[in-house]
Amino acid sequence: MANVVTMGEIMMRLSPPGNQRFIQADEMEIHYGGAEANVAAVLAGWGNQVSYVTKLPEHGLGDCVIASLRRNGIHTDKIARGGSRLGLYFLENGASVRPTSVIYDRADSSMAQASLEDFDFQSIFQGAELFHVSGITASISPQCGEITLAAIRAAKQQGLKISFDINYRAKLWQTGIEDKQRIFAEILPLVDICFGNPLDAEKTANYHGRKGSNLSYEDYISSEAMAEMAEYYGMQYVVTSRRENLGASDNRYAALVWDGKELTGSRVYSVHIVDRVGTGDSLAAGFLHGVLSGQDAKDALEFGVAAAALKHTMPGDVLYASEAEVLALLQDSRGRVVR
Repeated sequence: MANVVTMGEIMMRLSPPGNQRFIQADEMEIHYGGAEANVAAVLAGWGNQVSYVTKLPEHGLGDCVIASLRRNGIHTDKIARGGSRLGLYFLENGASVRPTSVIYDRADSSMAQASLEDFDFQSIFQGAELFHVSGITASISPQCGEITLAAIRAAKQQGLKISFDINYRAKLWQTGIEDKQRIFAEILPLVDICFGNPLDAEKTANYHGRKGSNLSYEDYISSEAMAEMAEYYGMQYVVTSRRENLGASDNRYAALVWDGKELTGSRVYSVHIVDRVGTGDSLAAGFLHGVLSGQDAKDALEFGVAAAALKHTMPGDVLYASEAEVLALLQDSRGRVVR
Protein backbone atom coordinates (compact mmCIF):
# COMPACT_ATOMS: atom_id res chain seq x y z
CA MET A 1 0.00 0.00 0.00
CA ALA A 2 1.02 3.62 -0.50
CA ASN A 3 2.60 6.16 1.83
CA VAL A 4 0.54 9.35 1.72
CA VAL A 5 0.68 12.76 3.44
CA THR A 6 -2.31 15.10 3.67
CA MET A 7 -2.43 18.59 5.19
CA GLY A 8 -5.27 20.88 6.20
CA GLU A 9 -7.48 22.29 8.89
CA ILE A 10 -9.64 19.91 10.90
CA MET A 11 -12.63 21.34 12.72
CA MET A 12 -15.22 20.32 15.25
CA ARG A 13 -18.61 19.93 13.61
CA LEU A 14 -21.72 20.52 15.72
CA SER A 15 -25.04 19.34 14.29
CA PRO A 16 -28.59 19.09 15.67
CA PRO A 17 -29.73 15.45 15.78
CA GLY A 18 -31.38 14.12 12.65
CA ASN A 19 -33.00 16.83 10.57
CA GLN A 20 -33.74 19.25 13.39
CA ARG A 21 -33.23 22.95 12.81
CA PHE A 22 -30.79 24.92 14.94
CA ILE A 23 -33.67 26.68 16.66
CA GLN A 24 -35.21 23.34 17.68
CA ALA A 25 -32.10 21.73 19.10
CA ASP A 26 -31.19 21.49 22.77
CA GLU A 27 -28.22 19.23 22.07
CA MET A 28 -25.60 18.87 19.34
CA GLU A 29 -23.80 15.88 17.85
CA ILE A 30 -20.00 16.20 17.58
CA HIS A 31 -17.89 15.09 14.64
CA TYR A 32 -14.34 16.04 13.66
CA GLY A 33 -13.61 16.63 10.01
CA GLY A 34 -11.96 18.59 7.26
CA ALA A 35 -11.38 17.94 3.57
CA GLU A 36 -7.88 16.47 3.85
CA ALA A 37 -8.52 14.71 7.16
CA ASN A 38 -11.52 12.99 5.57
CA VAL A 39 -9.35 11.78 2.68
CA ALA A 40 -6.71 10.63 5.15
CA ALA A 41 -9.21 8.62 7.18
CA VAL A 42 -10.60 6.81 4.15
CA LEU A 43 -7.16 6.00 2.71
CA ALA A 44 -5.93 4.75 6.08
CA GLY A 45 -9.03 2.59 6.43
CA TRP A 46 -8.06 0.86 3.18
CA GLY A 47 -4.59 0.00 4.46
CA ASN A 48 -2.46 2.91 3.25
CA GLN A 49 0.12 4.55 5.52
CA VAL A 50 -1.21 8.07 5.98
CA SER A 51 0.15 11.04 7.92
CA TYR A 52 -1.91 14.15 8.55
CA VAL A 53 -0.35 17.58 8.97
CA THR A 54 -2.08 20.46 10.74
CA LYS A 55 -1.76 22.74 13.75
CA LEU A 56 -3.95 22.25 16.80
CA PRO A 57 -4.35 24.11 20.09
CA GLU A 58 -2.60 22.51 23.01
CA HIS A 59 -5.66 21.83 25.13
CA GLY A 60 -8.36 19.19 25.54
CA LEU A 61 -10.13 19.83 22.24
CA GLY A 62 -6.88 19.51 20.34
CA ASP A 63 -6.31 16.21 22.16
CA CYS A 64 -9.79 15.04 21.08
CA VAL A 65 -8.93 15.72 17.44
CA ILE A 66 -5.71 13.72 17.70
CA ALA A 67 -7.57 10.85 19.35
CA SER A 68 -10.17 10.83 16.55
CA LEU A 69 -7.43 10.78 13.89
CA ARG A 70 -5.63 7.92 15.63
CA ARG A 71 -8.86 5.92 15.86
CA ASN A 72 -8.99 6.13 12.09
CA GLY A 73 -5.44 4.80 11.75
CA ILE A 74 -3.85 8.13 10.80
CA HIS A 75 -0.32 9.01 11.91
CA THR A 76 -0.33 12.23 13.94
CA ASP A 77 3.36 12.71 14.79
CA LYS A 78 3.74 15.55 12.24
CA ILE A 79 1.02 17.70 13.85
CA ALA A 80 2.14 21.04 15.31
CA ARG A 81 0.62 22.27 18.57
CA GLY A 82 -0.12 25.82 19.60
CA GLY A 83 -2.40 28.70 18.79
CA SER A 84 -5.56 29.74 20.53
CA ARG A 85 -8.49 27.73 19.24
CA LEU A 86 -9.97 24.91 17.22
CA GLY A 87 -12.12 25.91 14.25
CA LEU A 88 -15.82 25.08 14.46
CA TYR A 89 -18.63 24.68 12.01
CA PHE A 90 -22.32 24.17 12.58
CA LEU A 91 -24.30 22.03 10.15
CA GLU A 92 -28.07 21.77 9.91
CA ASN A 93 -29.05 18.80 7.75
CA GLY A 94 -31.71 19.65 5.20
CA ALA A 95 -34.46 17.40 3.92
CA SER A 96 -36.67 17.31 0.84
CA VAL A 97 -37.02 20.93 -0.36
CA ARG A 98 -35.09 22.45 2.62
CA PRO A 99 -31.37 22.71 1.88
CA THR A 100 -28.56 21.87 4.27
CA SER A 101 -27.13 24.95 6.01
CA VAL A 102 -23.56 25.52 7.22
CA ILE A 103 -22.25 28.25 9.54
CA TYR A 104 -18.47 28.57 9.97
CA ASP A 105 -16.71 29.77 13.11
CA ARG A 106 -13.09 29.25 12.14
CA ALA A 107 -11.50 32.72 12.28
CA ASP A 108 -8.12 32.82 14.08
CA SER A 109 -7.95 29.04 14.45
CA SER A 110 -4.59 27.47 15.23
CA MET A 111 -4.16 26.32 11.61
CA ALA A 112 -5.25 29.67 10.19
CA GLN A 113 -2.55 31.36 12.30
CA ALA A 114 0.15 28.77 11.61
CA SER A 115 3.50 29.79 10.11
CA LEU A 116 6.04 28.05 7.89
CA GLU A 117 8.25 27.57 10.94
CA ASP A 118 5.67 25.14 12.37
CA PHE A 119 6.40 22.52 9.71
CA ASP A 120 9.60 20.76 8.61
CA PHE A 121 8.49 19.62 5.18
CA GLN A 122 11.76 17.88 4.35
CA SER A 123 11.14 15.54 7.28
CA ILE A 124 7.37 15.37 6.78
CA PHE A 125 7.65 14.10 3.18
CA GLN A 126 10.48 11.64 3.75
CA GLY A 127 9.49 8.26 2.30
CA ALA A 128 6.09 9.45 1.05
CA GLU A 129 4.73 8.88 -2.46
CA LEU A 130 1.86 11.35 -2.67
CA PHE A 131 0.82 14.63 -1.06
CA HIS A 132 -2.83 15.64 -0.99
CA VAL A 133 -4.10 19.09 -0.04
CA SER A 134 -7.06 21.25 -0.99
CA GLY A 135 -7.93 24.79 -1.94
CA ILE A 136 -9.77 25.17 1.35
CA THR A 137 -6.47 25.08 3.20
CA ALA A 138 -4.91 27.51 0.75
CA SER A 139 -7.83 29.93 1.27
CA ILE A 140 -8.39 30.11 5.03
CA SER A 141 -5.69 32.72 5.67
CA PRO A 142 -2.79 34.43 3.87
CA GLN A 143 -0.37 32.37 5.98
CA CYS A 144 -2.07 29.13 4.97
CA GLY A 145 -1.87 30.11 1.32
CA GLU A 146 1.90 30.49 1.59
CA ILE A 147 2.21 27.30 3.67
CA THR A 148 0.24 25.32 1.09
CA LEU A 149 2.37 26.60 -1.78
CA ALA A 150 5.59 25.92 0.14
CA ALA A 151 4.43 22.41 1.04
CA ILE A 152 3.57 21.57 -2.57
CA ARG A 153 6.92 22.89 -3.78
CA ALA A 154 8.78 20.87 -1.14
CA ALA A 155 6.83 17.72 -1.96
CA LYS A 156 7.44 18.19 -5.67
CA GLN A 157 11.17 18.66 -5.07
CA GLN A 158 11.23 15.37 -3.15
CA GLY A 159 9.55 13.53 -6.02
CA LEU A 160 6.04 13.12 -4.62
CA LYS A 161 2.94 13.12 -6.77
CA ILE A 162 0.78 16.17 -6.00
CA SER A 163 -2.97 15.76 -5.56
CA PHE A 164 -4.98 18.96 -5.22
CA ASP A 165 -8.71 19.37 -4.75
CA ILE A 166 -9.59 22.92 -5.81
CA ASN A 167 -12.60 22.81 -3.46
CA TYR A 168 -13.85 26.33 -4.18
CA ARG A 169 -15.87 27.68 -1.24
CA ALA A 170 -17.51 31.06 -1.87
CA LYS A 171 -17.53 31.91 1.86
CA LEU A 172 -13.72 31.74 1.87
CA TRP A 173 -13.42 34.03 -1.17
CA GLN A 174 -15.00 37.20 0.15
CA THR A 175 -11.69 39.01 0.75
CA GLY A 176 -8.09 38.87 -0.52
CA ILE A 177 -9.19 37.52 -3.87
CA GLU A 178 -6.19 38.75 -5.88
CA ASP A 179 -3.68 37.27 -3.41
CA LYS A 180 -5.56 33.96 -3.38
CA GLN A 181 -5.66 33.86 -7.16
CA ARG A 182 -1.91 34.47 -7.23
CA ILE A 183 -1.33 31.51 -4.91
CA PHE A 184 -3.64 29.21 -6.90
CA ALA A 185 -2.02 30.30 -10.17
CA GLU A 186 1.32 29.12 -8.76
CA ILE A 187 -0.10 25.90 -7.30
CA LEU A 188 -1.97 24.49 -10.29
CA PRO A 189 1.07 24.04 -12.61
CA LEU A 190 2.62 21.83 -9.89
CA VAL A 191 -0.41 19.52 -9.63
CA ASP A 192 -0.45 15.99 -11.06
CA ILE A 193 -3.96 14.93 -10.00
CA CYS A 194 -6.56 17.68 -9.86
CA PHE A 195 -10.07 17.39 -8.49
CA GLY A 196 -11.99 20.21 -10.09
CA ASN A 197 -12.74 21.59 -13.54
CA PRO A 198 -12.06 24.67 -15.68
CA LEU A 199 -14.83 26.67 -13.98
CA ASP A 200 -13.16 26.08 -10.60
CA ALA A 201 -9.80 27.10 -12.06
CA GLU A 202 -11.37 30.22 -13.54
CA LYS A 203 -12.75 31.27 -10.15
CA THR A 204 -9.63 30.51 -8.14
CA ALA A 205 -6.64 30.99 -10.46
CA ASN A 206 -8.06 33.48 -12.95
CA TYR A 207 -7.67 30.75 -15.57
CA HIS A 208 -8.92 31.66 -19.04
CA GLY A 209 -9.69 28.62 -21.10
CA ARG A 210 -12.60 28.37 -23.47
CA LYS A 211 -13.75 31.72 -24.75
CA GLY A 212 -17.29 32.81 -25.32
CA SER A 213 -20.29 34.27 -23.60
CA ASN A 214 -23.05 32.43 -21.76
CA LEU A 215 -21.06 29.22 -21.36
CA SER A 216 -23.05 26.49 -19.65
CA TYR A 217 -21.67 24.15 -16.99
CA GLU A 218 -21.65 21.42 -19.66
CA ASP A 219 -19.28 23.59 -21.73
CA TYR A 220 -16.85 23.75 -18.80
CA ILE A 221 -16.75 19.96 -18.35
CA SER A 222 -16.65 19.02 -22.01
CA SER A 223 -13.83 16.88 -23.34
CA GLU A 224 -12.27 19.89 -25.06
CA ALA A 225 -12.38 22.10 -21.95
CA MET A 226 -11.01 19.43 -19.61
CA ALA A 227 -8.23 18.57 -22.06
CA GLU A 228 -7.32 22.24 -22.48
CA MET A 229 -7.04 22.72 -18.72
CA ALA A 230 -4.95 19.58 -18.23
CA GLU A 231 -2.58 20.58 -21.04
CA TYR A 232 -2.32 24.19 -19.86
CA TYR A 233 -1.23 23.17 -16.36
CA GLY A 234 0.55 19.92 -17.25
CA MET A 235 -1.80 17.73 -15.17
CA GLN A 236 -1.93 13.96 -15.49
CA TYR A 237 -5.56 13.61 -14.41
CA VAL A 238 -8.45 16.02 -13.96
CA VAL A 239 -11.45 14.62 -12.07
CA THR A 240 -14.76 16.39 -11.55
CA SER A 241 -18.02 15.26 -9.99
CA ARG A 242 -21.45 15.63 -11.56
CA ARG A 243 -24.47 16.04 -9.30
CA GLU A 244 -28.11 16.40 -10.23
CA ASN A 245 -30.05 17.80 -7.30
CA LEU A 246 -33.52 16.29 -7.08
CA GLY A 247 -33.91 17.91 -3.65
CA ALA A 248 -31.93 18.00 -0.41
CA SER A 249 -32.69 14.32 0.19
CA ASP A 250 -32.13 12.78 -3.25
CA ASN A 251 -29.43 13.26 -5.87
CA ARG A 252 -28.02 11.56 -8.93
CA TYR A 253 -24.24 11.37 -8.60
CA ALA A 254 -21.43 10.58 -11.04
CA ALA A 255 -17.99 11.88 -12.08
CA LEU A 256 -15.70 12.41 -15.07
CA VAL A 257 -11.95 11.96 -15.55
CA TRP A 258 -9.62 13.32 -18.22
CA ASP A 259 -6.61 10.98 -18.43
CA GLY A 260 -4.57 12.71 -21.13
CA LYS A 261 -6.29 10.85 -23.95
CA GLU A 262 -10.03 10.93 -23.39
CA LEU A 263 -12.80 12.05 -21.07
CA THR A 264 -14.47 9.11 -19.34
CA GLY A 265 -17.71 9.18 -17.37
CA SER A 266 -18.68 6.94 -14.50
CA ARG A 267 -21.83 5.04 -13.66
CA VAL A 268 -24.61 7.26 -12.29
CA TYR A 269 -25.91 6.49 -8.79
CA SER A 270 -29.30 7.53 -7.46
CA VAL A 271 -28.61 8.31 -3.80
CA HIS A 272 -30.89 9.07 -0.88
CA ILE A 273 -28.88 11.43 1.31
CA VAL A 274 -28.27 10.85 4.99
CA ASP A 275 -25.31 13.30 5.01
CA ARG A 276 -23.57 14.63 1.90
CA VAL A 277 -20.59 16.23 3.69
CA GLY A 278 -17.40 14.43 2.74
CA THR A 279 -18.68 12.91 -0.49
CA GLY A 280 -16.16 14.79 -2.62
CA ASP A 281 -13.42 13.71 -0.22
CA SER A 282 -14.55 10.10 -0.63
CA LEU A 283 -14.40 10.48 -4.41
CA ALA A 284 -10.87 11.85 -4.09
CA ALA A 285 -9.79 9.09 -1.69
CA GLY A 286 -11.28 6.39 -3.89
CA PHE A 287 -9.67 7.69 -7.07
CA LEU A 288 -6.30 8.11 -5.35
CA HIS A 289 -6.50 4.64 -3.83
CA GLY A 290 -7.26 3.18 -7.23
CA VAL A 291 -4.41 4.99 -8.97
CA LEU A 292 -1.96 4.16 -6.16
CA SER A 293 -3.05 0.51 -6.40
CA GLY A 294 -2.24 0.40 -10.12
CA GLN A 295 -5.74 0.80 -11.57
CA ASP A 296 -6.27 2.73 -14.78
CA ALA A 297 -8.16 6.03 -14.66
CA LYS A 298 -11.56 4.54 -15.54
CA ASP A 299 -11.44 1.83 -12.86
CA ALA A 300 -10.09 4.30 -10.29
CA LEU A 301 -12.93 6.69 -11.15
CA GLU A 302 -15.58 3.98 -10.77
CA PHE A 303 -14.10 2.99 -7.41
CA GLY A 304 -14.09 6.62 -6.26
CA VAL A 305 -17.66 7.30 -7.35
CA ALA A 306 -18.89 4.14 -5.60
CA ALA A 307 -17.11 5.28 -2.43
CA ALA A 308 -18.74 8.71 -2.71
CA ALA A 309 -22.15 7.14 -3.27
CA LEU A 310 -21.74 5.12 -0.08
CA LYS A 311 -20.69 8.21 1.88
CA HIS A 312 -24.09 9.80 1.18
CA THR A 313 -25.62 7.09 3.38
CA MET A 314 -23.56 7.81 6.52
CA PRO A 315 -23.73 10.61 9.11
CA GLY A 316 -20.59 12.62 9.85
CA ASP A 317 -17.72 13.74 7.65
CA VAL A 318 -15.94 10.42 7.09
CA LEU A 319 -16.73 7.38 4.94
CA TYR A 320 -16.66 4.20 7.00
CA ALA A 321 -16.74 1.50 4.34
CA SER A 322 -14.23 -1.23 3.62
CA GLU A 323 -12.62 -1.69 0.24
CA ALA A 324 -14.68 -4.89 -0.10
CA GLU A 325 -17.93 -2.96 0.51
CA VAL A 326 -17.04 -0.44 -2.20
CA LEU A 327 -16.24 -3.26 -4.63
CA ALA A 328 -19.52 -4.96 -3.71
CA LEU A 329 -21.43 -1.79 -4.62
CA LEU A 330 -19.73 -1.81 -8.00
CA GLN A 331 -21.22 -5.26 -8.52
CA ASP A 332 -24.74 -4.51 -7.22
CA SER A 333 -26.03 -0.98 -6.46
CA ARG A 334 -29.55 -1.96 -5.40
CA GLY A 335 -28.94 -1.82 -1.64
CA ARG A 336 -30.41 -5.23 -0.87
CA VAL A 337 -30.17 -6.83 2.58
CA VAL A 338 -26.90 -8.76 3.09
CA ARG A 339 -27.69 -11.97 5.02
